[in-house]
Amino acid sequence: MNIAKKAYCRGFQFCFKVAIPLLPYRIPKTRESISLLPAMLRRRGVDCVLIVTDKGIVKAGLLDILTKVLDSDIIRYAVYDETIPNPTIDNVEAARALYIESHAQAIIALGGGSAMDCAKACGARIVQPWMSVKQMGGILKVFKKLPCLIAIPTTAGTGSETTLAAVITDAKTHHKVPINSFPLIPRYAILDYRLTTGLPKHITSTTGMDALTHAVEAYIGGSTTKDTRENAIKATRLIHQYLYRAYQDGTDAEARQNMLHAAYYAGAAFSKSYVGYVHAVAHSLGGQYGTPHGLANAVLLPIVLREYGVFAHAKLAQMAREAGVIGAGKSDEETANLFIDWIEEMNDKMGIPRKLSGIEEADIEKMAEHADAEANPLYPVPVLMDKEELKKFYHLVKE
Repeated sequence: MNIAKKAYCRGFQFCFKVAIPLLPYRIPKTRESISLLPAMLRRRGVDCVLIVTDKGIVKAGLLDILTKVLDSDIIRYAVYDETIPNPTIDNVEAARALYIESHAQAIIALGGGSAMDCAKACGARIVQPWMSVKQMGGILKVFKKLPCLIAIPTTAGTGSETTLAAVITDAKTHHKVPINSFPLIPRYAILDYRLTTGLPKHITSTTGMDALTHAVEAYIGGSTTKDTRENAIKATRLIHQYLYRAYQDGTDAEARQNMLHAAYYAGAAFSKSYVGYVHAVAHSLGGQYGTPHGLANAVLLPIVLREYGVFAHAKLAQMAREAGVIGAGKSDEETANLFIDWIEEMNDKMGIPRKLSGIEEADIEKMAEHADAEANPLYPVPVLMDKEELKKFYHLVKE
């Protein structure tokens, strides 16, 4: 990256960091049982909701658990279940139309990050109908309060239940539109482990590593605060203790509940301190090929961390020690490299590949452009890289 662009990026990031205490960050109120939902809605005068979810959630029977709870208190609902793994503008518009048609007063996002992203963007389009999804892309473009948004994660990883971010794909161009605005933060997050006990192993593993990516990228960036560092450490400690347990035994209630909390803490950390090039490259792969976000993050994380080299060693070492992943007594460089080794070992133990199939050489230029545009100047990464430098990551993960 040339000197002028570096100066612009670092100046932008410095201004944003200085502004953090002045910005309206908040975290959702949490509940640990879906049975509390009707009373929450009644207190807000809500008697009809839009449920945004996907076919996989319906097939797994998780939607039935939610609707039975709503039926028990005679709360009406409309269901939008067409959300796809990388939600599109068409998904958002269809959900918005159903919200209006059903006269709903609140939105429940049931699922992983895709359902939550779709629900957030739907809420934004409801309150700002004069702006398209594309026009909302970027920072602080949504400024009106959304309808009450309740996030019920069925995976432990995305952290989307805590964040101000939604990522929507333009199906025509395969470009992802990141929307980052404070009204997108859900009002409530219901962390009920019972909704995650039936997760397939490959979803447990990749979403868990997604949460770790959030924690690590937030911690090693240049815009941390005391609370974001604490949340990132909490998340990493819980992932170290419970992810493999949850992977081995999906019915392990303690592991499942603690992984939900890990995802929540990691989400709270990166919502304020942002992520880095792992996410930027992963988003471009998801937009181009539909690569599952957690899978892309898991494969990229150790590769990008090694590329940061000495510029990330001190923070990675501190994180590894404080989270109890690596013991004391070694240098920062040794500790950081052992931490990255542990990430690779976790991926290997859980059957996550080290390469991604389907990447076409002809697409790398365009994907690198998208990653550059997403990350720079917003993400306060340890080392700045431009489009040309980011291309290496696609080659390193290309099968």
